[in-house]
Parts: sequence; structure tokens; C-alpha cells
Amino acid sequence: MRKIFFITFGCKVNHYETECMKSMFREADYDITEDMTEADAVVINSCTVTSSGDSRALTALRRARAALPEAVIALTGCYPQANRDEAAKLSEADIIAGTKSRAHIVELVGNCLANKSRVVELSDYGSDDLFEPLKCTRFDSNTRAFVKIQDGCDQFCSYCLIPFARGRCRSKPVEVLRDEVRAIAEGGVKEIVLSGINLAFYGREWGLDLADAAEICAETQGIERIRLGSLEPEMMSEELLQRLKALPQFCPQFHLSLQSGCERTLKAMNRKYTAAEYLALTERIRSIFPDCSFTTDVMVGFPQETDEDHAESVEFIRKAGFAKVHVFRYSRRKGTRADKMTGQVPESVKTQRWQEMTAAADETREKYLSSLVGKTVPVLFERENSTEFHRGYAPDYTLIKISRKNPEKSLRNRIISVIIEEYGHDCCIGSAVPDV
Repeated sequence: MRKIFFITFGCKVNHYETECMKSMFREADYDITEDMTEADAVVINSCTVTSSGDSRALTALRRARAALPEAVIALTGCYPQANRDEAAKLSEADIIAGTKSRAHIVELVGNCLANKSRVVELSDYGSDDLFEPLKCTRFDSNTRAFVKIQDGCDQFCSYCLIPFARGRCRSKPVEVLRDEVRAIAEGGVKEIVLSGINLAFYGREWGLDLADAAEICAETQGIERIRLGSLEPEMMSEELLQRLKALPQFCPQFHLSLQSGCERTLKAMNRKYTAAEYLALTERIRSIFPDCSFTTDVMVGFPQETDEDHAESVEFIRKAGFAKVHVFRYSRRKGTRADKMTGQVPESVKTQRWQEMTAAADETREKYLSSLVGKTVPVLFERENSTEFHRGYAPDYTLIKISRKNPEKSLRNRIISVIIEEYGHDCCIGSAVPDV
């Protein structure tokens, strides 16, 4: 039996697509190995959101080739799709395929294993491209499944390559989603996380929206939790929020993409909302979901960002009361408008601003976790990673730990009420009610 090893970078959509490719290779009688040194083939699923993402993928490619000179190595994903000319020249890869070729990746690898011919399969996206026919019913974790329901982006933010790497917005057909979620539930998964490149645009081509996808999950026997991936703030309508509120399985954790808390910077980024509109939305959501949490992404060092702009963004982070903030430095991407802007911020300044923003994010994180002490929350427990604690997640996606009194006992895939007694650096600690 042929053995294949996977390396995945980037977002949850990429990880979902890797799980789909694993399923396809299993059906073709490949063995998915966790040891690269024994693999006959390696698939690297890349990310190109930042230059460091490119570097990690290329480093992995070179290391794989050095370790396995006779193996077939495939580079797929966003990096080769957005950087086709550069990717086509990468001699370390036997197969270069972008984000349009995963449906027949098994065929490409099989042919290459048989005849050792090199393949470069990269093509442009068109306006009539349909949603890529991938699906997955088996996941490494049997407690939570990320399900990609949307691909592509029409926003063209001035710093971003993703519209070039993923094409225009398109959605998974309703019946395909229904069948996939049913199969996932039959496999024992209790929590679905709906994911996409621009998730809030789901169903727009058919007059549907994200609530329709969530309702399909809620109607599926065995699904006890529904989460949403990253969301664009301007797409969160009152009707959508009310329909989500009506679903008992909905977990009110909102990852609302921010990028900057500075009005001037948001406009330069070509974001479609103001900081004031964003803040008003969080207040509206809190009025509908009193126990909700907000997480976000924030960029520092965007071209022409001044010290005053940065200070405005830091203050916004403190004001919004995020449960968690991912802070990252602006990365120049060739082909974007921001790459051509004057006033590029020096790396040393980006680093300083990253440190300042991270400190503010840590403050808001601690404040949020401390506010949970004394509350009782339902926790979906996952795989234990030590003999000391059971660990799982509350509906707001806070990591919860309880003492593991019996090292032989597992709570995996069970939902148990926990009273939170204290908080730590990045989690809360409590006791099960009743004791387990």
C-alpha cells in the first residue's frame, strides 16, 4: 500500500481541504502516514496570506525533497495559485497545482508515481467557476468538524492576494451541505464549524444567507453545536442574527474581522465598514446574545500608518472588549495596491507596534477570562493531552480545564456543565457539575 504524508499551512479552510484530500486518498487505498520519512508521496497545502506563509511552504518543500529524493512531492493551495510563474519554476516539486485541482489530486499523484513525469496544473479563475466538489466525512478529531461552505472573495482589500488565489465568491450547494453534515454526524461528531474564505457571503448567488446553512446543521440529528468561522462585519444583518438566535445549537462566538481600529487606515485598506460601525455591531450583537464573545484579527504597520493611527487602533481594541485578538504585522504582497503605496512602515516599527498591540490584546484577554469566574457553562470535552486535566471548549470558545481525577477515564465528546473557579493565561479552570 502506498503511503502519503500531508503538510498543511494557513486557515481552517486549508485544513478542511487537506482532510478532504486525505479522504480521497484513503478511498484510493493509500495509507495516510504521520511519518514523512516512510512516505511515497508528500502533499503540501500552502498559504499565501503573508510572505512568511510563503516562506514556510517553500521551506517545507525543500526539506521534503532533501529527506525524500525519490518521493513524489505535490505543492498545492494558495501559494502556487497566486504566484503561478514563480511556483512553476520550483524544481523540488513534481506536481504544482493551485486551488482548482484538488478534486483530481489523487490522479495527479498516481500518474506521477507511475511514470515520474512532472505536472504543472495552474489556471485562472473565471466568473462562472462553481464551488469545488470536495467533501469530508472523517476528521482527525471526532468532536468538531470544520466544514467549508464558501470559497472565494469579491472584496479586494488593498493588502490581500486572496481574490487572486481563490477566485470570486461561490457557495456549496444546499443539498451537498445537507448530505455532508448528515454523514459527519453519523460519524459521531457533535460540533460543526461553518467555514469559508468570505463566509458571510454564503448563498448570495441563490438568495440565501449564512442562517440557511446553520439551520441545515441544526436540523441534522446528532449535531449539538454550530459555530461560525471568520465573518465580515458589514454582512451581519438583523435578520441573520435573529435567525441564529433561534437555533439552540448555535454557539455565540463571533470572529469579526477588524484589521484596524483606525478609521483612516480602514479606508486605505478598502474595508467596507468604519470603526464606529464595527463597534455598534458588537453592541447590537451583545444585546441579542448576552453571553457572546468576540475574537478578531488586527494588523499593525499598514503603509502610511502613523503613530497616532496606531494609538487609535490600540485604544479601539481596549474599548471593544475582545475575548481574543490575533495580532500580525502587515506583509507586502506583490500585485496588491498596498504594495505600491508610499510610506511603507519599517520592520522595526512594525515590531514595536506589534508588541504594543499584543500587550493590549493580552489585557483584554485577561479581563474577559476573569469575567467568566463563577459562571456555569456547558463544555464539549476533547482529547486529553495529559493525565492532569480534561479539556474542552465552552460555547464562547473559551478553553476549559477540569481536574482529571482518574487518569484512565476520558470525557471525550461529552458535553458536561462546569462551574468556572479561576482563570489562567489562556484558559479557565473549574469543576464539573455534578462531579465526574
